[in-house]
Amino acid sequence: MKYLEMEHVKKTFDHLEVLKDISLSVEEGEVVSIIGPSGSGKSTLLRCATMLERIDGGSLSYLGERAAWEENGTCIYAPKSELKRIRKNYGLVFQSFHLFPHFSVLKNIMDAPVSVDHVPKAEALERAEKLLVQLGLEDKKDAYPYQLSGGQQQRVSIARALALQPRILFFDEPTSALDPELTGEVLKVIRELADAHMTMIIVTHEMQFARELSDRIIFMEGGVIRQQGTPEQLFGNPDERVREFIGKFQM
Repeated sequence: MKYLEMEHVKKTFDHLEVLKDISLSVEEGEVVSIIGPSGSGKSTLLRCATMLERIDGGSLSYLGERAAWEENGTCIYAPKSELKRIRKNYGLVFQSFHLFPHFSVLKNIMDAPVSVDHVPKAEALERAEKLLVQLGLEDKKDAYPYQLSGGQQQRVSIARALALQPRILFFDEPTSALDPELTGEVLKVIRELADAHMTMIIVTHEMQFARELSDRIIFMEGGVIRQQGTPEQLFGNPDERVREFIGKFQM
């Protein structure tokens, strides 16, 4: 089943066409990594997919349900009540954590299920405690974000996204704010989620990780998808520009 479909998506900022014509679909259980140079449109693609930005053209669907589509040259979004339901299909993990500084770890994880999804507090607590164990943070539940390392904060933000029980998890450069040692903590969690068949779309600059983990890798540049395929196809038979890009990374 296609969990996400984007067809001919376009996005412009101040006359600058950041996404020129993007079409992609993601199947249930698939792990897709998006790579490419800075300014290629990777993060904008994620922000459009998660409706943090409105698309200017094309269409966006989750599990066959249309969130946005084009009519007579104008992009139309589904009614708010439908979008609220569609948004429950996905979670987003940011590169800069975005935790509530005045909430404990436990409350950061419980807040959205209780206040947004109206999950009973007892159920939200049970979910949060299971996730804390799963992510190796059970001894940090009463800590506040400032008391945590960057790797711990990112793991809390992953737990917070998982607490809403999404079908798809989006990661926007989840390790870019971390040093190499803490990066390993977060990549281990993402690897475990992949082993559990979580559907994920990951914008990353970690080439070796993308190669090992992904079912498919997309290389973006200049607002278009230049090449995509399995890791074997992309790394084993890249076009000249992809070869130049991945050659800058120690593999």
